[in-house]
Amino acid sequence: MARKYKRLRYEDRQVIEEMSRAGSRVVDIATTLGVHRDTIYKEYARCGATPDTYSAEKAQETL
Repeated sequence: MARKYKRLRYEDRQVIEEMSRAGSRVVDIATTLGVHRDTIYKEYARCGATPDTYSAEKAQETL
């Protein structure tokens, strides 16, 4: 049975950072990565960042 979630990889976090800085909406980022929008919101919350301050490198370090 397949898992219902997809774990974010560093490459995914780089996409989140790039698209966030470009002003993309959370829904668009989630669609690009093939995850639910809540996954992106949870990723921001997990590392205490906003779309403007999100850093893939810092997010990866907080795992």
